[in-house]
This record gives sequence, structure tokens and C-alpha cells, in this order.
Amino acid sequence: MRRLLPLAISLLVTFAVSTPTAHATPRTTITVSAAASLTDVLPVITKAFNKRHPHISVRFNFAGSNALVEQLRAGAPVDVLATASTTSMATAVRSGWVIRPMVFSKNSMVIVTPRENPAGITGISNLESPRVLTAVCAQSVPCGAAATKLFARNRVLVKPVSKELDVRGVLGKVMADQVDAGIVYLTDAKSAGNEVTSIIIPRNKNIVTSYLIAPVSYSRSPQAAKEFVDFVRYSSSSQRILRSMGFAKP
Repeated sequence: MRRLLPLAISLLVTFAVSTPTAHATPRTTITVSAAASLTDVLPVITKAFNKRHPHISVRFNFAGSNALVEQLRAGAPVDVLATASTTSMATAVRSGWVIRPMVFSKNSMVIVTPRENPAGITGISNLESPRVLTAVCAQSVPCGAAATKLFARNRVLVKPVSKELDVRGVLGKVMADQVDAGIVYLTDAKSAGNEVTSIIIPRNKNIVTSYLIAPVSYSRSPQAAKEFVDFVRYSSSSQRILRSMGFAKP
């Protein structure tokens, strides 16, 4: 009997350690559908978010803002929507798919070229030349609409040879040296580092894009979705990360 007593105590201790307490916070996973231009920054913000909310796992679905809204229309299992377009978010609001969107950051446009800038581009007027092959986003997505406004504001007539589904598609064309220039967000150019050359567009001739974020109304984890949205918009950690990666204040 005495020999069995230590074994019994050992089993009781093991059981106590491996059995979760009644007060343990249940683990939750949320899906965030976000604009392609947020591909680099949101995972970094999520690392900071998880320090405060370790029980919430975040998975991402990156695409053009219009495509993300269409996915909501189809009933995709999404908890948070983040767009690079006020128009796309307005569609989601009117349809009742999201709740109280907030602007959390802004971005501007830049010209990127392959690293050596073989076409010798110095400004937006160079893109009018038929010898300069230019890539932009499709008109239906925010970066494409912004490019169209940019050309109109600068009174240049540009005939793109490629229209991509999102800004990462444009950046990829430039990095692969398939075009002479592309119009992307400043943050995307920064993320590419020395793989591209950036030609800055003066502020008074540039276009500013606002980023909005909102919980999805039919989310199965509404509290976790709200906590993520609030962290992205209001936490000093999130805003500091956004600034460090080239995004502007909301």
C-alpha cells in the first residue's frame, strides 16, 4: 500500500497540470479579409495584437477591395473587412455586411521601375511615351481608380500595357522587369526595397487613399472581431507599425 501511495500522488499531480481550469479563456480564430496593399503590415500588427490577446488567432485573406466585398456578398466566413477604398466599404455598409467602419490609415501613389530604371523615368509625364511600358491596377480596384485620378490630376494620357487585379500584381510585373514602370502605393514600393526604383510624386500632384476597417455583421466571433478592429485603429503599437511601413496618419 505504501509503495502505491507515491504513484497515486504522482497521477493526481499530472491530472491537475494537464486539465484546463474552468476559468481558462477559450481560443478563438477570426478571418480578416484585407486589401492586397496590407499584405505586409497586418501580420506585423497581429503579432503585437497577440501579445495582448493571445487567445485570438488571426488568419488573412488578401485581395482587391472589390473582390473582398463580392466575397461578403456570397456569404464568405469573414469576421473583419479592411479595404483600400471608401467606395467598396460604402457598398458593404449599405448592404448591412459590416458595422461602423473606421479610417485607420492613409496611403499615396508612387511610380516604380525596375532597379536600374532602364527607361530613364524621372516623372509622371514620361509615362505618356508609347515607348514606356506601364502597368497599373484594373479600374475596378482601388489602386486602379487611384491611378486614373492621378493621370487626370496631372493631365497626362497614359495607355497601360497591363492592368492587374491588385497592386501586388503591378509590383510583380515591375520586379520581373516585364514593364518599364508601374503605379503602386508608396508602402508597396517601400516593401520591395532595393528590388525597384521609386520616383516620388509631389504631394500637390498625388492622390491619397484612405484605409477603412470594420467588423463583419454576421461574424461568429463578434467580440474578437471588435477587439482586433479597435487594436488596429486605436492602439499606439498598431499606429507606430503603420508609420514605420510608410502608411500615413488617418
